[in-house]
Amino acid sequence: MTSIEEELAATNVNRSYSLGASSIAIFTFLLFFLYPRFASGEIDAMLFQATIVIMGVTTFCFVFASLYYFGSSLGDRIPAADRVVYYRRGDQFWLLGYTLLFLLPCLILFLVKLVAVGAAWFALWLLYLLFVLRYFTRIQLAQASRGARIGGRA
Repeated sequence: MTSIEEELAATNVNRSYSLGASSIAIFTFLLFFLYPRFASGEIDAMLFQATIVIMGVTTFCFVFASLYYFGSSLGDRIPAADRVVYYRRGDQFWLLGYTLLFLLPCLILFLVKLVAVGAAWFALWLLYLLFVLRYFTRIQLAQASRGARIGGRA
């Protein structure tokens, strides 16, 4: 990896860290405002718990992405092939976290019984998911072939 790629990896650490912190803030919001409604039976218990689980997975995806991006930014301290693998894994965790982060507003809207708005958000999320599946795969394949040229295990 070049120094520019190492700088990008370091920037990605900060970006993932910020998104992880934002996810914790959203988690706190969910508990503060929606847990009392859950406890009183006003909202769907299974949907609330699924939302909390997805929030946890989202947060830890950003944490893992940060760790992998950090590993890829270490320069000559680890082999170039390992840095390429770490960077790719960081991208994968970041994408999963980001995708789940966009799903959460839909679930929250369904929780507070704004079904029409939640359905619209869910339709947009599905459109986003199709876009990611179509284009992210190409990006991953390009990174894999680039990693193979560097001598990495892509």
